[in-house]
Amino acid sequence: MGLDDGVDPFPDTGMFGTATFSEAVSEAWAALDAEVAATREAEREDAPARAAVDKAVRTAEREAARQLSMTVPDEIAAVLAGALGLVDADAPLGGPGVVAPTLLARVRGLAQLVNVVDTALAHAVRAAENAQAAEFDGHKTMRSWLPGHLNVSPATARRVVRAGRTLEQLPRWDAAAGEGRVTPDQTATVAKVATPARLATAADLGVDLHGDEGLDAALLGCAIGPTPDALTSMVKRALDWIDPDGPEPDPTKKRELHLTPDADGGGGSIHGRLDAVGFEKVTTALTAHQQAGRIAGDDRSHAQQMGDALVQLADNALAAATTPMLRTNHAHIAATISAEDLLDHQTVTGAARLGSGQTVPNTVVQQIACDSIITRVLFGPDGMPLNIGRAQRLVPAHIRRAAEARDGGCVFAGCPAPTWWCDAHHVLEWLADHGDTSVENTALLCERHHTKVHHGYAVEWDPVQGRWRTHREDGTEIITGYPPR
Repeated sequence: MGLDDGVDPFPDTGMFGTATFSEAVSEAWAALDAEVAATREAEREDAPARAAVDKAVRTAEREAARQLSMTVPDEIAAVLAGALGLVDADAPLGGPGVVAPTLLARVRGLAQLVNVVDTALAHAVRAAENAQAAEFDGHKTMRSWLPGHLNVSPATARRVVRAGRTLEQLPRWDAAAGEGRVTPDQTATVAKVATPARLATAADLGVDLHGDEGLDAALLGCAIGPTPDALTSMVKRALDWIDPDGPEPDPTKKRELHLTPDADGGGGSIHGRLDAVGFEKVTTALTAHQQAGRIAGDDRSHAQQMGDALVQLADNALAAATTPMLRTNHAHIAATISAEDLLDHQTVTGAARLGSGQTVPNTVVQQIACDSIITRVLFGPDGMPLNIGRAQRLVPAHIRRAAEARDGGCVFAGCPAPTWWCDAHHVLEWLADHGDTSVENTALLCERHHTKVHHGYAVEWDPVQGRWRTHREDGTEIITGYPPR
């Protein structure tokens, strides 16, 4: 059958007619649009619930991670629970012959327990140091982490860190320390000779370090023997033998000065050491002020006169503005106090905070204010001061003073850096995030933590508690202090 026989091999049933096809397509698209619209509407309706669930999950995850470094391991928690019962000692019954030995035995046992715990702490700190664990909380070393997070003094932090390094070098001594048979003070004494460099020098000189008759055993034998007081002399003899000539003389290395504020804000103490020339320079300058300040009938002791001379020397330098600039400002004494307390005629204890962190009565600040510039800073109900908008990027002096009044130093968790070490950081970046130059958007950060915040860490103001919070790169919060009971 040919094509010319009148037969259509593809008869048109109307399915592919132009009008019918267009209607079908339109209906299909309309149905699809309706389905998409319904789906989107359902998603919009479910969005708040899903967001709430996601937020709850993220919050729970962050809280779990946040609390991880605050969770005491089970084995330590068990010992701690038992140790808490040792705090309150009941006086034993009986006569003096019974009471005294019992109490002394308790003291002896607790002292040994302290030695054991101190050794365990030194081990843990050394392990954390080797693992660079302090970086987890934004600190460079365990020596800088310990004071800010556990409220120990810098001296204690140095001692614990050094003890961990010492125990690592002397296995026999370490074992005895783990049994509580040597004290932390004795460990600090042998630390002078138990450095890797000095032990390596001793080994090169043929000294047996770890044998039964070696240096480690000899030091331990002296410490737990009948004359433990001889340990200091033995360490000195070992140092003299290892390095008879001593280090190359460098007089400036003898210079050190420690300024320690009193815990009660009553002032502070100064102690240190200078080389011969440095001592002579300081003595000459102070003596000049001391002699110039003497008057008839002066009943001050020489020590009091020299103390006044030191303060006068600082007064002259600050008044003449000859000190180096600090953060674009001349060095100056800063005191933060409320207007009510400043104008109060009655003494208000702890009413003001000085730049060093000390708290002093309002009468002290009233005396300072007699010859000072007073900056008025108004705080709102959320604890935030003034705002100057985006007129300029660099934080001006009055904004910085307001931030100093609020923060008192570096706001990064666990950092004790004072205000004069700190940069003024835009929490919301001035360029990238269009952040204002305002006290609300300004946080004081030391150089190290300013760098940390620009590389993943974050600080944010908590208006409820009126303080700064610090978060790691993963969003977990850095917490200081001890776990709650």
